[in-house]
This record gives sequence, structure tokens and C-alpha cells, in this order.
Amino acid sequence: MRRSLTLKLLIAFLFVGLAGTVLTAVVVGPGTFREFERFITNAAPGHTHPLPQVNRNPNRIPFSRFPQGTPEGNFEARFGRLLVLGTGGAALLAFLLGIFLSRTMTRPLQELTEATSRLSRGDLGLQVPVRSQDEIGRLAAAFNRMSADLAQATRLRRQMTADVAHDLRTPLSIIAGYSEALHDGKLQGSPEIYAVLNQQVDHLKHLVEDLRTLSLADAGELPLNRRPVDPRALLERTALAYFAQAEAQGITLTVEAPDDLEAVSVDVERFAQVLNNLVGNALRHTPGGGTIALQAAPGRLVVRDTGEGIPADEIPHIFDRFYRGDKARRRSDGESGLGLAIAKSIVEAHGGKITVDSPGTGQGTTFAIDLAG
Repeated sequence: MRRSLTLKLLIAFLFVGLAGTVLTAVVVGPGTFREFERFITNAAPGHTHPLPQVNRNPNRIPFSRFPQGTPEGNFEARFGRLLVLGTGGAALLAFLLGIFLSRTMTRPLQELTEATSRLSRGDLGLQVPVRSQDEIGRLAAAFNRMSADLAQATRLRRQMTADVAHDLRTPLSIIAGYSEALHDGKLQGSPEIYAVLNQQVDHLKHLVEDLRTLSLADAGELPLNRRPVDPRALLERTALAYFAQAEAQGITLTVEAPDDLEAVSVDVERFAQVLNNLVGNALRHTPGGGTIALQAAPGRLVVRDTGEGIPADEIPHIFDRFYRGDKARRRSDGESGLGLAIAKSIVEAHGGKITVDSPGTGQGTTFAIDLAG
């Protein structure tokens, strides 16, 4: 019980209240009597009752100076009773206020303690009431954000585990099936079968490498070999890599950037990976006859397409790992589903920010990368 914060606050409020009322009584009581004595001495010189001798003992409070039954004595007695009642009332009020204030202050802390205990037992996403805007209220709000973030992170981790298992199971099943058939002599080796096996192995290598990149980025240990590079040259390199594919699909791929842009300090290979992911996505979602523009401005790189666009409710999740806007979509193109998550991690590792904007379905998509100055 001695460790209870409520009890400690209650005792503190009661002590402060008692100390204040006693100090008031000690100061006000004698001072009032002296002023009253001075008043009747100066204002009523013909007073019939002799004034008593002033008690000079400093260790006593002179509460009995006037004879009983006199107006002065009656005043002294009534004032003394009122002083005692006032002191007692103030002490009682301090006690009641102490109970109220201590309960008000400790209730949010008790709720936070209970919520923290439940959170440690796995009750993720738990929220506590925010009862004020002071420090305790901000603490409760911070706890709610942390609890919600933990619940979201746990949900994403479980979803990612399931998606990784799914993405691993498919190529492994194909490789195991062909290997078993070849081993048992049910199939004869052919360039086509070997090509399928090689494709599935490449998919596994791609997925493992993507997971490794994400794990390094999450740990803040993604190695970056930064050097100054011309933004236009960075975009032209990406455009050159995808020019043939864009031409085959009937898509116009352009680079729009001034020649005198200030160089940016980036890891060229990592940023090429970012731009390749963005342009590759744009090519998959832009129909023939559309355009993809790679643009550069001071401190900004943009990939803009005229493709199918992104629904508004999917934009907040577009950088989530393994997020599928179309739940029925199958990854038959060898993509791991981590491209945009990796792009975000690489940009943030450079101290930058990547955002996406799409007016709606069928109205194109714009990815913008803002680099730190």
C-alpha cells in the first residue's frame, strides 16, 4: 500500500492543505487580535473595560486577552471558534480535493499500466481513453499509436510470411516435380524443361535477394556507395534499358530533364534498381499507345505514365510488401512483389521520400522521388 501513487498523492495534498491552514491560523489569528486591540484603543479611548496586559511570551498565541462577557471577549471567542472551524473545513476540503485529484491523475496511469500488461501478453491494437491534452494525455495518445503500429506490423509480418511461403512453394513445387520426373525416367531432358527449371531458380534467387535487401534496409545496414551523378544521365540509363520493351509494346518512353541540373549524391546501382522497378511497373500497367515520361527537376525524379492508374483506396498500401491490388492476380512474370517496397526502402536510406499520385482508374500514375538536399 505504501507504494501506491494514489496514497502518496493523497497524503501530499492533505499535508499541503493542513500546512497552509495552520500557517494561516498562526498568522491571521494573532494579527487580527492585535489589529482589534489597536482599533479599540485608538477609536474608543473612553472604553469602560480595561485592556489586559499584552502577553509577551513568544511561545504562546495570545488568544485570551479580553474579559469574558465583554463585547471584546465575545468577539474573541466567536472569532476563535470560526478560525478553528475554518481550519478544520480547509483540512477537510484539502482531503476531499486530494482524493479527487489523486484519482484523476492516477486513473489514466492505471489504465496505461493495465493496457501495457495486456499488450505484453499479446493483446495487440489495444487502445486507452485519452482523457486530457496534458503530458499524461499525450502519453496515452503515444501509447495508442504504438499499439496500433505494433498490431499493423504484426499483421504485415504474418501476411509477409504467408506470401513468402506461397512464393517459395510454387517454384519449389515445379522444380521438385520436374526433378522427380527426370529422376524416375518419366520425362526426358529437353531444352524447354531446362529453361523452365532455370526460370524458376532465377525467380527464387530474385526473391531471396529482394528479401535480403529489405532486411538490410530495415536494420539500417543497407550499403550505399554514394557519388555525384547527373540526374539526366540516371534517367537516360533507365530509358535505354527499357527502350526495346517499350517499343515492342507500342509505348512511347521519353526523358524530360534540363541539361544543367545539379548533380545528386546517390548510389547509382541502387537508384537504378529503384527506377527499374518504377518503369517496369509502368510498362506492365500501360496499354499500347500510351506514354511513360522520366522527368527530372532540382532535387526530384519523376516517373509518369498514362496507364490504368491506381484506385484511391489502394494508394495507402501501394508500398506494402506483397500487396496485391488485384487479389486474383498471379505473378507469372517472375516478379517477387517486393519491388515498390524495396524502392521505398532504398529512397529512404538515401534520406529521401517517394510518393505516388493517381487521379483514378484509367488516368495514369505518377511516382515522385524527392531527394534530401
